[in-house]
Amino acid sequence: MKIALSLALLALLTSCGSMPILFNGQDLSNWHTDIPSDDENPDLKRSFSVQQGMLISHGSPQGHLISNESYRDYKLCIEWRWPAKPGNCGVLVHASTPRELYGMFPRSIECQLHVNNAGDFWCIGENVSVPNMEKRRRGPKEKWTGKQGDERRIKNLTEGSELAPGEWNTMEIECRGSSIDIWVNGEHVNDGFDCTADHGQIAIQAEGAPCEFRRLELLPLGPKR
Repeated sequence: MKIALSLALLALLTSCGSMPILFNGQDLSNWHTDIPSDDENPDLKRSFSVQQGMLISHGSPQGHLISNESYRDYKLCIEWRWPAKPGNCGVLVHASTPRELYGMFPRSIECQLHVNNAGDFWCIGENVSVPNMEKRRRGPKEKWTGKQGDERRIKNLTEGSELAPGEWNTMEIECRGSSIDIWVNGEHVNDGFDCTADHGQIAIQAEGAPCEFRRLELLPLGPKR
């Protein structure tokens, strides 16, 4: 009896702090796509694939790869690079309603990967606040929304955090309650609070340029940095 209880306790302790596998390096079994052009032509080339253990966003047709499950309170660790000419891509957190914006973007907060702008926030239906909003979010306050046509971009805090095209970059996104913090290559580049969502799906964009991901991993939150 004691042995059985000890084994059960060990199993419980081992499982504590574990997180679900987001990307297994083999297939897209934990994901689904939302590609608007597929509505009329489902035979178009695929926007996402897995090759040599990497998740590839091919850039077009444009749309999103969306996790099947929703998540809250986690650290998302990403490693990405531009295999050819760098361009635009992004990682979306707290995603929910599909095609909330411009008939393509799901309701979410985007953590930008666009070359030279990695770590910007883009508000898509949801909203988030940062210190120095007037400086980092241009335009009148009534335009500080996530709605179409408003000022949805919040610039990151640093310059030159990204490595040269072709090199692997890291991004850490900590979603803790209504806060979202982003680090790029170890630099704290954005600090959001009072987010209008605190959970949701995770999505990867196909938005024009091929982008490779060799790591997309969920980790439990540690102490606040």
